[in-house]
Amino acid sequence: MRAQQAIHPHQSQVCVVVIGYDDAAHVADAVRSALAQGPAVREVVAVDDCSTDGSADLLDRLALDEPRLKVVRRKVNSGGCGSPRNDGIDAATAPYVMFLDSDDVLPPGAVDALLDAAAGRAAEVAAGLCVRRELPSGREVPWQPELYTKSALVTRPSRRTRLVHDTLCVNKLYRTDFLREHGIRFPEGRFPYEDFVFTARVLAAGPRIALIPDTVYVWHVRRSAERLSISLDRADVDNWRSRIAAHALSYDILLAAGEKRLARAARARFLDHGLRMYARELDLRGAEYRRQWWALTRAYLATFDAGDFALAPAPGRVVAQVVMASEEPRDLTRIKEVAARPARLRPPYARLADGTPVWSADLPQVTLEHLLFRPVSLLPVAVDAELRPRARATRLRLRLHELYGRMADAAPAAVDAEFVNRQDGTVGLTVTAAFLPDDADASDDSSDVGSGTNSWTAEAPLDLAALGSGTWDLRLHVRFHDGTSRETTAHAVAGPGLLRRSVVPNGRHGVLLVQPYATHAGALALRLAPGWRGMTAVVRRRVKRLLH
Repeated sequence: MRAQQAIHPHQSQVCVVVIGYDDAAHVADAVRSALAQGPAVREVVAVDDCSTDGSADLLDRLALDEPRLKVVRRKVNSGGCGSPRNDGIDAATAPYVMFLDSDDVLPPGAVDALLDAAAGRAAEVAAGLCVRRELPSGREVPWQPELYTKSALVTRPSRRTRLVHDTLCVNKLYRTDFLREHGIRFPEGRFPYEDFVFTARVLAAGPRIALIPDTVYVWHVRRSAERLSISLDRADVDNWRSRIAAHALSYDILLAAGEKRLARAARARFLDHGLRMYARELDLRGAEYRRQWWALTRAYLATFDAGDFALAPAPGRVVAQVVMASEEPRDLTRIKEVAARPARLRPPYARLADGTPVWSADLPQVTLEHLLFRPVSLLPVAVDAELRPRARATRLRLRLHELYGRMADAAPAAVDAEFVNRQDGTVGLTVTAAFLPDDADASDDSSDVGSGTNSWTAEAPLDLAALGSGTWDLRLHVRFHDGTSRETTAHAVAGPGLLRRSVVPNGRHGVLLVQPYATHAGALALRLAPGWRGMTAVVRRRVKRLLH
């Protein structure tokens, strides 16, 4: 008697829709990662959006040896991601469907984990963790990890409004008949941020959603690619216009479905995520971009009401209030730092006659009363940082500014300064220094009166050779005498001898190439290349960039 073949409990249940356009370099890896999920995958529908680089022929060749692979060739390029995904939904024959972009991959076990959750909890949607993998470094950053700390069943989306923060469609498994019964589709044609609209339509239909802590999608981020993804290609103001349009449509969809709580949460997310992200980059753009961005943002924010603003974290609200209060772009450097994560509010600190904190003397309608009551651990403290590489003793100098008397009340005690490797998140060096009050009469950048001092300074020597090569971000843990603390970053001070490359003699490596610099958000970071070989590699890369 022959042994019976083992049958997977969820065999042949899932269709993975892979979409691609002119991505012959990566699409095969995406398809293989879907096929490798095992017997749970009934079919992989690869939709080629009228590629000109041979992608479709490559897919056809793969299909010759893989009966589960079905290739759909579009006759006309859609200009976006929505139409090919809709083609995939139409072609799916399996009970469940999920989506995969041609330049990303599914990690092993992703489909089984999502399918077990969906089938086991009778959920129309199952969602798991997506990680953004920076290439070529390989550094991984989880996307919306707060949603995926543990397994959970959300019986109705309005009971967990945080769901609107995860606008991705690719880290989820959908019951196919659920999408079809509710007519849930992506916007057709060229419609950037189509995920926002699709996700809103899903949530508006009120599905049961199973959440799992497993990593189910790897989003490859290629910042040096010749054709940047929509989420990375933000240099043109049309990108911001498209983002606003997608947000506005998503809000309307949720509101029309009677999901007022979700609709408000979506607007709060716009303030906390989209607005802050683009505001951090404003001073990198030209004057015409800034003018158009400012006008578009003012017009959209005018449609918000007080309840929409009330739900958003303070930094996004403040940025929005400054934009609404001024007809022209202003205070871009200061806005950038408020929009940073964590937020930093740099001087000057203006007040009204009654003592109410305000953004500035000429913009008194932007009030900052919340700073008088928020816990110290959430305050947008401002710390300036200077790093001066020296042969004998490199020193880090930190200056903490007063903030409407809140710093003096808490009494700054010390700061732990960590240099964190940007690639793998490891801490390479930690130094601790005590804060000492500066002479109150020496400061001219604060209007705080009666606090005893306007700033505090801490200094510490650094052994940069202990860090090794790579890029290092400076993170601070500010401790106060009252027992409170604040995690923050430091503003990179520009000035003579600062923020420039230096070659420093070093007993361990011979030489160190050191470059302190300001990130896009204005924070101090550090690039290091130890030894003559490391320095030569940096020079070669710089020459290569100049030649291209």
